[in-house]
Amino acid sequence: MTETELTETGAQGRRSARPAREPGARGRCFDAAVRAYLVRHPEATVVALGEGLGTGFWRLDNGRLNWLTVQPPETAAVRRMLLPDGARRRTVARAVTDHGWLDAVREPQRGVIVTAPGVLMRLSPPAVRALLAACAERFPGGALVFDALPRWASALARRAAGPAGGRRPAPVRWGLDRAELPRLAAAHPGIVAVREIHRPDFPARYRHRIPVLRALTPLVCEVRFAGARCPRSASSAVS
Repeated sequence: MTETELTETGAQGRRSARPAREPGARGRCFDAAVRAYLVRHPEATVVALGEGLGTGFWRLDNGRLNWLTVQPPETAAVRRMLLPDGARRRTVARAVTDHGWLDAVREPQRGVIVTAPGVLMRLSPPAVRALLAACAERFPGGALVFDALPRWASALARRAAGPAGGRRPAPVRWGLDRAELPRLAAAHPGIVAVREIHRPDFPARYRHRIPVLRALTPLVCEVRFAGARCPRSASSAVS
């Protein structure tokens, strides 16, 4: 059975054991960004950084996309065992900061959208800059979707966090305020736009009426990359 048949028939045996779980509010923002990109690039590759045992492929598959999950080697083996690779779905054993995973995208000219929920906030500012630059240079016309805590919240999380290791997640190392989105757009010449993705179920007329809630909640952003190299110079926006 092909991946398309698996998706269209409901994958009777496999999906009954591993249903495509409905995401929370943050996850719906990521899904909305991917769906919108796939409308424009139906044969794109979706690169899911740090997906774990996520089931995004089954929620978002249009029958034509390719799906690449990037996991550290110690967890990639677990994912491959529970969610074996398919014709259009693969797991690559690489750390996010090891940019060798970019080579695993076979046809970037068809479009690439990278999702990184909970990933960038746990990288150092130089690592964030390097990831943005690598994606901008290797995936022209692509996009990167990530979430970030406001700077005050990221600082609080760092103080409250204990030592990393075992089952404890890596500490939060990078934050981003909404007011900094224009500066983020200037972080690399290949970035042409940065926008916040709002919750699909949250009416637009209420977004600016609850400033306290906006200040407390993480933001989900989409960074869009130019189809050709831009002549402008980069700034030091990511810090």
